[in-house]
Amino acid sequence: MTTTSIEVEVASTYPAETVFKVFNKFHDIAPKVSPQAFKSIEILEGDGGVGTIRLFTFGDDIPFASGKFKQDVIDASNFIYNYTFFEGDNLMGILDSINHHVKIVPSAEGGCVFKQTVIYNCKGDEKPPVDVLTFEKELYEKTYKAIEAYAAAHPEVYN
Repeated sequence: MTTTSIEVEVASTYPAETVFKVFNKFHDIAPKVSPQAFKSIEILEGDGGVGTIRLFTFGDDIPFASGKFKQDVIDASNFIYNYTFFEGDNLMGILDSINHHVKIVPSAEGGCVFKQTVIYNCKGDEKPPVDVLTFEKELYEKTYKAIEAYAAAHPEVYN
């Protein structure tokens, strides 16, 4: 089994605590700000905390129909949010799973850096094509920026 990964980093003027609160509402905000990427995100099992299983139904701009993920970690004191896709056509028939590790890192200026590491766990030696990895990295960056803009216009999301 091989792995490959991508790294996403986006600087923010918002404090880490605020960004973490907003990111924890990704399932509600993403379909509003990026319906072409995320048609819906619904809970299949659980209460939204660790262990919850959600179904992503992707929008028309995404070359996949759906994927299921399990919430692995929600650590509000360290601003960590991890989840694993374990089923769906987003695994492309070549992946066992996709691990997402999100960490919001406070910066000295009062803002933060949103950091996301995505690890693709391959069934064999075949890895996702570079164009898919590039597309996904750009999608994560655009989605983060859209969610941040939404939160700026709707402070009730994090208050």
